[in-house]
Amino acid sequence: MASAQELKRYRRHLADELDSAAVYDTLAHAEQDSERSRIFAELAASEREHARVWLEKLAANGVHPPPHRRSAKTRLLQTLTRLFGASIVLPTVAATEYADRDRYAHEPGAEKLSAQEQQHAATIQAIVASKAVRGKSKGEQIAAAESWHKGATSGNDLRAAVLGANDGLVSNFCLIMGVAGAGSSNRTILLTGLAGLVAGACSMALGEWLSVTNARELARTQLAREADELEHTPDAERHELALIYQAKGLDADEARRVAAQIMSDPDQALDTLAREELGIDPKELGGNPWSAAAVSFCLFSLGAVFPAAAFLWAQGTPAIVQSILLSALGLAAVGVFTSLFNGRSAAFSAFRQIAIGLAAAAFTAGAGRLLGVSLS
Repeated sequence: MASAQELKRYRRHLADELDSAAVYDTLAHAEQDSERSRIFAELAASEREHARVWLEKLAANGVHPPPHRRSAKTRLLQTLTRLFGASIVLPTVAATEYADRDRYAHEPGAEKLSAQEQQHAATIQAIVASKAVRGKSKGEQIAAAESWHKGATSGNDLRAAVLGANDGLVSNFCLIMGVAGAGSSNRTILLTGLAGLVAGACSMALGEWLSVTNARELARTQLAREADELEHTPDAERHELALIYQAKGLDADEARRVAAQIMSDPDQALDTLAREELGIDPKELGGNPWSAAAVSFCLFSLGAVFPAAAFLWAQGTPAIVQSILLSALGLAAVGVFTSLFNGRSAAFSAFRQIAIGLAAAAFTAGAGRLLGVSLS
């Protein structure tokens, strides 16, 4: 008979596999590319087979778990996939698979499952990378495949959206609680909240605009310098490119052949050198500063609305209580979204986000109270 700890582990494995199968089923239905859709369906079937293994182990020990209930994180991934398509969640799924590729490495009798999980991680890695490598040279394919995890683990659009909304929510929540703690009138609190929303959103938008604009200007300068080097010292650039591909795994002769092939076309050479040597996408140059500023403004405003809204229809203590409740709801939503990136459960992430946000607001409310008493 398995121990209580082993049974707990079997239940966790069963739930994880069924959750993964549900996500892959949704990806298979949402994916427009028939080949990738077929792969997702096969991955879903494989995950269900893994789940059957753990279900049989539990049954062999007289344990018959109730019907599976999908986790909040799984439901969120499915909802995002249905609303925005497979691309928005693929980096998160790829990162999760990569992190979990060795989860059965020390599980007795699960050697086959462990090998399949590693294959799943490699498959999703290839799918994420494939969107960047179509029509490119062998050396560029290696570069894209190697860097797939950059998009999967950092800086993707979904993460930026969540963090932008969180900034607006927490900063305005603390500002409003600080003013409320000082004993200000409902009108003053509301005006402060709205002013904090507008000022913070404008600041975020300007900061994003400057950041993207400066990045684009720097990229243009670097591209111009690279084009000049390509024109005047092509042999040195070809040698640098060959060394880059050798570092990525090509043998010396193949690396030199690929580098020579790329250098035969000046436009392709500049594009490749910009990507490989400078880490710049010549077509994007860091994005559009105006759209980045607009998105930052909207996301910050969205978060900042939560703590201020209650003062539009309520006054005094009821307004403060409702503001706290609305802010806690917003913080919980942010926590659930962050669970997509941090590998923790949605419940834990939501609770942690609420606790930290309320603690920060309590601190500013106390500071406002002390300042209000001293000024009065």
